[in-house]
Amino acid sequence: MSVHVHEQTMIFHLQGPHTSYMMQVAGGYLVHLYWGAKLRDDRNLEGLPNVPNHDNLDQISQEYPQYGNGDFREPAYQIKLADGSRISELKYKGYRVVPGKPKLEGLPAVYAESEEDAETLVIILGDDYSGLTVELSYTVFAEHDAIARSARLINNGSGSLRLLRALSASLDMDIPNYDALYLAGAWSREAHLQRRPLGPGTTAIGSKRGMSGHQLNPFFALVSPQAGEDQGEVFGFSLVYSGNFLAEAEVDPMGKVRVLMGLNPFDFDWQLDAGDSFQTPEAVMVYSAAGLGGMSRTYHKLYRTRLARGMHRDKERPILVNNWEATYFNFNADKIEAIAKTGAELGIELFVLDDGWFGKRNDDTTSLGDWVVDKNKLPGGLRDVAERVNRLGLKFGLWFEPEMISPDSDLYRSHPDWCLHVPGRRRTLARTQSVLDMSRSDVREYLFATLSGIFSSVPIAYVKWDMNRSLTEIGSAAWSAEHQGEIAHRYMLGVYELMERLTAAHPDILFESCASGGGRFDPGMLYYMPQTWTSDDTDSVERLKIQYGTSLVYPVSAMGAHVSAVPNHQVGRFTPLSMRGNVAMSGNFGYELDLTKFSEEEREEVKKQIELYKEVRSLVQQGELYRLISPFETQEASWMFVSQDREEALAFYFKVLAEPFKPTQLLRLKGLDPDLEYEVEGIGVFGGDRLMNAGISFPALTGDYASRVFQIKAVR
Repeated sequence: MSVHVHEQTMIFHLQGPHTSYMMQVAGGYLVHLYWGAKLRDDRNLEGLPNVPNHDNLDQISQEYPQYGNGDFREPAYQIKLADGSRISELKYKGYRVVPGKPKLEGLPAVYAESEEDAETLVIILGDDYSGLTVELSYTVFAEHDAIARSARLINNGSGSLRLLRALSASLDMDIPNYDALYLAGAWSREAHLQRRPLGPGTTAIGSKRGMSGHQLNPFFALVSPQAGEDQGEVFGFSLVYSGNFLAEAEVDPMGKVRVLMGLNPFDFDWQLDAGDSFQTPEAVMVYSAAGLGGMSRTYHKLYRTRLARGMHRDKERPILVNNWEATYFNFNADKIEAIAKTGAELGIELFVLDDGWFGKRNDDTTSLGDWVVDKNKLPGGLRDVAERVNRLGLKFGLWFEPEMISPDSDLYRSHPDWCLHVPGRRRTLARTQSVLDMSRSDVREYLFATLSGIFSSVPIAYVKWDMNRSLTEIGSAAWSAEHQGEIAHRYMLGVYELMERLTAAHPDILFESCASGGGRFDPGMLYYMPQTWTSDDTDSVERLKIQYGTSLVYPVSAMGAHVSAVPNHQVGRFTPLSMRGNVAMSGNFGYELDLTKFSEEEREEVKKQIELYKEVRSLVQQGELYRLISPFETQEASWMFVSQDREEALAFYFKVLAEPFKPTQLLRLKGLDPDLEYEVEGIGVFGGDRLMNAGISFPALTGDYASRVFQIKAVR
C-alpha cells in the first residue's frame, strides 16, 4: 500500500520506494507537512513542524493556496465571480483513494500499467460561497520515486465564474538557502544548465510563446548548495505540457520557499460555466538524496516506461539518414534513391525525406498546408519514392509541419480564417508562415483526413512532426469574445487531440517531434511521440552541452542525434568524423548529410560506427545513464550507459581543445557492481570497485575534438 490515511489525525502519507510525502487537515485547510527521504508510517508522524498553531494564512503551508484573505504569496489558483470579486477560500471536504492512475481528460500524463503499479489519492477541497470544488490528485508509484500532481477545478455553483489562474502544483518548503537549477538557451543552443542561489523574492522561468520553447524548458529543480551529480538533496519539478508554462520559487521573509508549477497565468482567462470542469496539466515531482544523477535516472525510467507509449516504446530505434542538410529543397527522386542506396550499403535502416516534397515548396515561403506531392520533383509520387527506398532494404520516413500554413498556399486562399489571428490586426509572419488555429475542430478534421490519407496510401514507417514558429495574434474566429483568453490552451488541447487520433490510427509509425529542433522538447510531446529532435545544431562540440543538459530530465531514448557534414552548417566548425559519430551514438543515432560524397576511408569509418551502434544501441537507449564529466565546467565531457543487470557498460569520453603537456587521463566510472570483474576493451580487467573509486587511466588524446569509447563487460 502506497497511500496511508490516518483518520484520527487526518494525516495523509504517500510512500514511494525511498520517499515520503505528507499532508494534514488542520483548521479546515490542507497543509503540507513533509517531502523527502522515506519515513516509517507510525505514530512518530505526529507533531511535524509545519502544523499551524495560529490563524495567519501567510505562514501556513497550504497545498493549494489562494490570495485575498491573508496569504500574500503567489497563489495556486484565482477565480473571478460574476460580481467582480476575486476572493475564495478552499476548505477540506473529503478524499478518495483510487487504485492505479486515472487518465487526465484531454491531456498527456504519466500512466500506470496496472492497479498494482500505482495508487492515487484524490483530496477534495471546496469554496462554499462560489461553489468551486477543487480535486487535487497525487499519484505515487510502486517502482518510481516520483509523485504526479494535478488539479481539477469544478464549478458546482449556480452561475459562471472565470479562472484567472489554475496551476498544477504548489508546495511550501523550508529550504531558503538552496539553489535553483533549470535549463535555458535559444535556437541551436538549447538546454544549457543554469544554477543560482535562491534569495528573498521570486525566481521564475516560463514561456508566453504558445510552446514550451528553446529558451526555457518546463523543468525546475531546487538543490542543496553542495549538491552535485552523486550527492546532495534535489527536488525536481517537471511539467507534462507543451504550451505556455510557469515555474517559480518564492522565498518569503520567514525563509519559507513556495514552489509553483503549471499553466502560465499570463494571458490566461477561462470561462467555467455551471457544471463544467477544468483539468490542469500534470506536474511530476522527484526527490533525490543522491544528487542530480539520482533525480535524472528516476525521470528517465519513469518517462521512458510510463510516459512514452505504443509499440516503439521498448523497441530499438532505427539508424536513419535524413536528406535535409544533404539537399535542402533541391532534390529529385533519383537523388533520394542515390542517398538511400549508399545508406543501404553502409548499414543504415531508415531514409527520411525532409521538407520540400509537397506543393511548390522550393524554399520556405510557400505551400505549408498543401500536403500534395510535387510531381516536378517526384513524378512517380510519394509511393514511388518510398518503394524505391524499400527495395533497397530501408524503411521510409517523411517530414511534415502540420500546425503551420503559408499565406502563399491553396489552403490559405480557401480558408484565410483558419490561422490564428485577431480581426483588424496585422498577421505576424515568421519564416513566412502563419499558425493554423488548432482550437478549431474543422482544422483538425482537415489535418487528420489529409495526413491519415497519406499514411494509409504510402508505406511510411516514420514521421518527423515539425513546428517552426511561436504563436502570435492568439485569437480564433471560431470562438466568441468571452473565450479568447482560452485560445492558447485550447490550441495545445487541439494539437494533443490530433496527435492522439493519428498515433492511435497508425500505431506502426514511429513519430518524432521537432520544433526547429528542441523548441518543444517536453514531456507532453513524449506522450505521443517517443523521441524528439534534440536540436537543429548538429555540431558535435555544441551537442555535448545540449545533450548533457537535456539528459538532466529526459531519457536518451527520447533524444535524436545525427552526424552531419563539416564545416558544420550551424557554426562552421570542422570536427573529426569519429567525434561526430561518438556524440551522435549517445542518442538515437543517424546521419544528416550527403552519404554519396563520402571518401572510401570515410565509408569504412561510417560502417564501423553503424556496426558498433547496432551492437550497443539497446544499452544506450534502454540502459541507465551516468554523467561523469560536465562540459559546462571543463573542456571535457564524459558519460556512460550501464545495463540494468550491471553486466555491461559503455563509456564515452570527449576532449574539446588540446592542452600542452597533458598528463595521463583518469576516468572514474559509475553504476557498476563493485564485486564484479570487468574487462575494459583494449585496457585490461579490473574490479568494479577499482573502476569506480580509482578509475581507469589512458594516454591523453592528441589534437582538438578528440574522443574515445570504452566497452565494458563483466567477466565470469
